[in-house]
Amino acid sequence: MNASRIALVTGANQGLGRALVEGLAARMGPDDLVLLTGRSRQRVDDATRQVAHLPGTRSHVQGQVLDVTDTGAIAHLADELHQRYGGVDVVISNAVARVLPGESQAARADEFIDVSNTATHTILRAFGPVLRPRGRLLVVASSLGTLGHLDPRLHHLFDGVSLDQVEYAVESWRTALHAGTAEEAGWPRWLNVPSKVAQVAAVRAIAAERRDDDVAAGTLIAAVCPGMVDTPTSRPWFSDYSQAQSPAQAARAVLGLVFAEHIEPAFHGELVRFGKALPWHAGTPPTEQDRMLTP
Repeated sequence: MNASRIALVTGANQGLGRALVEGLAARMGPDDLVLLTGRSRQRVDDATRQVAHLPGTRSHVQGQVLDVTDTGAIAHLADELHQRYGGVDVVISNAVARVLPGESQAARADEFIDVSNTATHTILRAFGPVLRPRGRLLVVASSLGTLGHLDPRLHHLFDGVSLDQVEYAVESWRTALHAGTAEEAGWPRWLNVPSKVAQVAAVRAIAAERRDDDVAAGTLIAAVCPGMVDTPTSRPWFSDYSQAQSPAQAARAVLGLVFAEHIEPAFHGELVRFGKALPWHAGTPPTEQDRMLTP
């Protein structure tokens, strides 16, 4: 098909990713293409079929198997979309590895880092160059992604650095986890804290390189915090869901950035939560009582 606009969402079989696909398909046009991606062919096919038959769906929805831990597959898909359509208009990096209470954080570190961080780095590198003017490249993070949530000893690893340096810091953290020296070096026990800070730092690094051109073209590269979302990933970590949003509710703020006619330049390269950019240096290191998946 000759699609007018191209959108892609990772981790889109269920939860927030699925809601984002539904919202994109409802608000984009009949000549546009929304790619619903995930690791399982069966789940991708089932979700794609269900979204395609929703009453509000206007755009063409296509399932695409994509294992975000396969960096080559990400790069190949970006190149394929560039060759076939001349680029992409919306990329939302949403995939996350599920960790359950009681599981060893260190034992799950490799999968968690590969899905949340290595994949984010690859998506930024692969899709940034093929993002069309007025495009949106958004990384779903959380309010834990501000630098102040890390021990001050670690701030220099992520503050004002390049993407290569962010990657080096992430791999140093991974090594320390396996060596059993992470906590004494200042790394938080919960994987989600340094992972989210690293995601936002990666976004900041790429955005800084292209800020002037992006702002002039109306293009946005940013991290986004959707708030507390009631999903299978987050549910095991919370006892009180009174403030939690459904995936559809949480998707609205993200889609607001996607479809905004004019983007606030202050959002570029920042972590945006409910229409406000969170200060990069805000936050305090988590305590023993803090939950891993605080929104």
